[in-house]
Amino acid sequence: MAVPADAAVLVGLGSDLDLPVVEQAAQEAAGHGRPLHLLYTFDWHAAFAADTVAAPRDQAEELITRAAQLAHQTEPGLTVRGEIVESAILPTLIRRSEVSFLLAVGDSGMAGSGQCVPAETTAVQLAARAGCPLLVVRREPPPQGPVLVGVDGSPSSHLALQWAVECAARRDARLLALRVVEYDEDTDAVAEQLGEAVARHTDRHSAVPTECRVVRGDPAKVLIDTSRNAQVALVAARGDEPGRAMLGAVAQSLLYHSPAPVVVVRGLAEAPLTGPGAHPTRDQRP
Repeated sequence: MAVPADAAVLVGLGSDLDLPVVEQAAQEAAGHGRPLHLLYTFDWHAAFAADTVAAPRDQAEELITRAAQLAHQTEPGLTVRGEIVESAILPTLIRRSEVSFLLAVGDSGMAGSGQCVPAETTAVQLAARAGCPLLVVRREPPPQGPVLVGVDGSPSSHLALQWAVECAARRDARLLALRVVEYDEDTDAVAEQLGEAVARHTDRHSAVPTECRVVRGDPAKVLIDTSRNAQVALVAARGDEPGRAMLGAVAQSLLYHSPAPVVVVRGLAEAPLTGPGAHPTRDQRP
C-alpha cells in the first residue's frame, strides 16, 4: 500500500527529554509541507504502579499539550495532532511508520554515552524495522554546519543522497557528500563517480552548494568524525542489503556515536533513479 500524499511526520514521545525531537520534527514537517503527528504510548503497567492510576495519564496529556505548543511556537501555522495510544511503543511506532512520511524519535541518551548500546534500544530497532525514514534527534543542539551524507555507490545510498539534497535545499545549507574507500581503490575514479551522482541529484536544486569528498579509511570512523561539524548526518539503512530488519554497521555506528542528528533513510523504493529530475517513490511492499 502506498503512503498517502498527506502522510505526516510522526513523533514518538515518552518524556520531557523528547521535546527537542518535537522542535526538529516540526521544522521537518513545515519544510516538507506535512502535518505533525505527536504520539504518546500509554503503559497501563506503569499506571497501576504509580501513586494513582490517573497520574500517568494526566502526565501524558500534559506532555502532549506542551509538545503541541512547542511545535506551534517553532512553526506557526503548522497542523499538529496529538494522540495517546494504549499500547507498547515499539510495535506501535513500527506499524504507524508504514503510513508516515518521516518518523522522529530521541536517541535514548546514546550519543556520547561511551557505553555499549543494547540492540533493543528503541531508536536502533526503529532504524532497522521502520517503514519510512527515521530521524534520531540528540539532546544537544547541532552546529549550523553542512548536511552530511554517506554514499557508498549502492542504490540505497543514492536514495539517501536524494533525501540529503532535499534536506540541504530546505535548510539553505551546504551539502557534503562523503565516500570512504579502501586504501587500494582509485580515488580519482571514485571522485568522478561521486561528482556525477551529486550533479544528477542536484539538477533541480542548482543553488545548493555542494562538496564531494573521497577519503580512505574506515567508513564508520570517518563519517562519525566528519559528523561532529554537521547539522545532520544521513545514511542508508544498509547499502548492500537494504531489506527490512537489516541495519548496516555504518548506520549503527552513526546512531551510537555521532553527536549530530541522524537520518536513516529506508522505506523508499530501492530502484535507482532513472533521470535527473526523477524522485524516489515509497516502497509498496506489504
